Amino acid sequence: MTDLASRQCIPCQGGVDPLKGEDLAALERELGNDWKVVDEHHLTKTYRFPDFKQALEHTNRLGELAEEVGHHPEITLGWGRVEVELYTHKIDGLAEADFVWAAKADRLLGD
Repeated sequence: MTDLASRQCIPCQGGVDPLKGEDLAALERELGNDWKVVDEHHLTKTYRFPDFKQALEHTNRLGELAEEVGHHPEITLGWGRVEVELYTHKIDGLAEADFVWAAKADRLLGD
């Protein structure tokens, strides 16, 4: 199987069902790294940093990745942490592109 972070993040155009069941669970296992699937609807992860400055720097890097691939998560910045929530709005659920973006984020942040 190809490494998720090496795949191309292809934005969903709609018209497909969100991932469910074993297909969703298999991608969650492949992704790993503390990402959690919540209610078969979205992915979440909290990145931890030693201070606000580093958390902000990494938030900006995540924002650059989002713009680069055209896939935009919810990002919450706080002292020493960056929380990410990700799903595909067009299908109101998860698509493979969400897992690809998450893997790219982990690679970018060295996680």
